[in-house]
Amino acid sequence: MMTRTSSVRSQVDPLSLALLPPPTETDSDRQARLRQEAEARRISEQIDEELKADRRKWERSKGDVKLLLLGQAESGKSTLQKQFQLMYSPSSIESERMSWRTVVYFNVVRSIKKILATLEVWDDIDDGTDSQSALERQELGNDEFSVLGPSKLGNRGLGPSASPTAPSPIATQPLEVVRTPTKASSIAELRLRLHCLVRTEPQLADRLSGGVSAAGSGNGEVFVRSGWQARTIQKGQDLVGKRQRRSLNPSSEPAKVGIAEQASERPPTSLSTLDTDPLIEEVASMLEQSQDDIRTLWEHSVVRALISKRKLKLDEWSEFFLNDIGRISARGYIPSTDDILHARIQTMGVSEHVFDVDVHGRTVTWHLYDVGGARGQRHTWVPYFDDANAIIFVSPISAFDQYLEEDPRTNRIDDSLQLFTQICSNQLLKRVHLVLFLNKTDILRKKLERGLRVSKYILSYGERPNEYEPVVNYFRAHFQQVHRRNNENRRVLYVHLTNVTDTSATQDIIANVRDSIFRGYLKSAALV
Repeated sequence: MMTRTSSVRSQVDPLSLALLPPPTETDSDRQARLRQEAEARRISEQIDEELKADRRKWERSKGDVKLLLLGQAESGKSTLQKQFQLMYSPSSIESERMSWRTVVYFNVVRSIKKILATLEVWDDIDDGTDSQSALERQELGNDEFSVLGPSKLGNRGLGPSASPTAPSPIATQPLEVVRTPTKASSIAELRLRLHCLVRTEPQLADRLSGGVSAAGSGNGEVFVRSGWQARTIQKGQDLVGKRQRRSLNPSSEPAKVGIAEQASERPPTSLSTLDTDPLIEEVASMLEQSQDDIRTLWEHSVVRALISKRKLKLDEWSEFFLNDIGRISARGYIPSTDDILHARIQTMGVSEHVFDVDVHGRTVTWHLYDVGGARGQRHTWVPYFDDANAIIFVSPISAFDQYLEEDPRTNRIDDSLQLFTQICSNQLLKRVHLVLFLNKTDILRKKLERGLRVSKYILSYGERPNEYEPVVNYFRAHFQQVHRRNNENRRVLYVHLTNVTDTSATQDIIANVRDSIFRGYLKSAALV
């Protein structure tokens, strides 16, 4: 038998020597070593394939359009994202429709809670004082209005806040309040009957957020992460499975008292039915039983008076849902598309939506990024600036009389202008296609029709007519001025007046925006 000699390479190469099996290796050791080497080769080949797939995906995605939706919280970004879904991926809206039921119920319960809390501050009566009362001074820290001056435009928006105004001697005198026992006792009874429903608000909030809070979340706001719709539905199904297992083996777990557990006393429901989540099922039952009380509270003369005198300030979606409480509290309620568009839940982080958009016979993949707009969430925007093709900046021009949740001294129009200045001046975005949506024009019209004066909150508006066209032109001119001062590359700013809850009008605007973005995309790709 010939003896095999070591090669010159094996004698010289330390790595080869290190990889040689030990001379004492047994057959079982050899088999184990060969299995380990085969597994290592398999993992290495799998990594190589994944890298190749990622490289191919990256090559294909170089032709995609990346669109960012930017703006402050509650500006309408997420509603605009839903309109994109309705236009380019309607099946995705259908698949998550039932998850919005939780949001609608949460919005209704939170609105009722806010009404009752405000009534409690006012002792359940309307004391006849004017709208700028002790409650507003308490909320705004005695800095009631933001004084906006054109001389301070630029990087500071429309201008600085005014110094606090000393209260008049009349306002400091104690008021003799004539109580109305009938009204107070009526509201007290409503508060008592609605107590159990209001107590479900933290549980609904926890179901939506998964118990996760966010920095910069404002005063008690609830934030959700991307994919919350599927997690909400899955959580409900998991609870149903747990409840059914418990009913089959009642001795396996001690009985607990709570809303979800009380619902287990009902006949078991199939996962294919609407009421799959014990918590949502119980809230739906409460709403059905309380709809008359909710309607009575909403239409109560004291509540109407507090709203008209702006002592009670509700969000726009509160009025939408409370005006239609009969339909929403009906058994078997399924959220309509309008309900989904009006439902309010704040986004935490960045949510990506992918659409295949057909433009003049050419199909292009669009990546739509909806980002959180609260101050504490804006740092998440920057990583998406590098390869963005276009930005839609959404500013709610109806918010001239509102202040940031995170900073009650900052007027929301002022904050929006400062934020727009930062976007326009950012060097990473100098060549990005820029579209401005001056949003919530419908709410602006209603506020002006009710006699709310812009000059009361924005002093630089002066004696201009308190009418829709002059107000819109005033705000549009300020945003355009910010853009001109930060536009070295002579980029065109496309401005649209929008109400993104209006599906027909918004989708026409989206089509125009799509065409303008696509033309810019073709130019940047040197295809025209």
